[in-house]
Amino acid sequence: MAKNIKSELPTDASCISVETAEEAALIEQHLIYCGVDEAGAGPLCGDVVAAAVILDPDNPIPELTDSKKLSEKKRERLFDEVKEKALDYCIASASVEEIDRINILNARMLAMSRAVEGLTLPCDHALIDGNRLPDITIDATAIIKGDDKVAAISAASILAKVQRDRDMQVMDEKYPGYGFAKHKGYGTKMHLEALKELGPCAIHRRTYAPVKALLKD
Repeated sequence: MAKNIKSELPTDASCISVETAEEAALIEQHLIYCGVDEAGAGPLCGDVVAAAVILDPDNPIPELTDSKKLSEKKRERLFDEVKEKALDYCIASASVEEIDRINILNARMLAMSRAVEGLTLPCDHALIDGNRLPDITIDATAIIKGDDKVAAISAASILAKVQRDRDMQVMDEKYPGYGFAKHKGYGTKMHLEALKELGPCAIHRRTYAPVKALLKD
């Protein structure tokens, strides 16, 4: 888990580009809100990672968008910029064991809940990417394709994606041969071939079909 806290709460939101009625309503009510997103639901291995971000409206980040639309180089740069400029952020995760025990949907919700609850600054509302809400103690709104519509959700998607990619690079050194640093755990041809040759390692998700099939053999 990682955090960044600044002591001053935002005083004006006039410089935020707003594309959703939900965000506009929060700004009009002068409520403090965070954006929340996760990364890593699809891969065959590794944790699912989530982030919650409270942006500073007085210090905007113009290039924020869905992390999937950005190059790796730009994501890395924006990762540092979000951490530097955000009023507060938290990166959290749900483990491989939790994914296998409660399923990936519930693990995604758990990781997002941990990210929101890990914020230090007081937050009135959470804007969540997608169509489901995690179990959290503050009001929340789900926004489909929110990572492309709400800057705070875009920021969260970048933090989650980059952190998870970095985690997989570490796992590549710990479990050589699978190519984790290249495919980040997704079911590419390279990964599936290595999986058949080497068998599942400790971070493979046992409930995912390609891994489950090998365990049955």
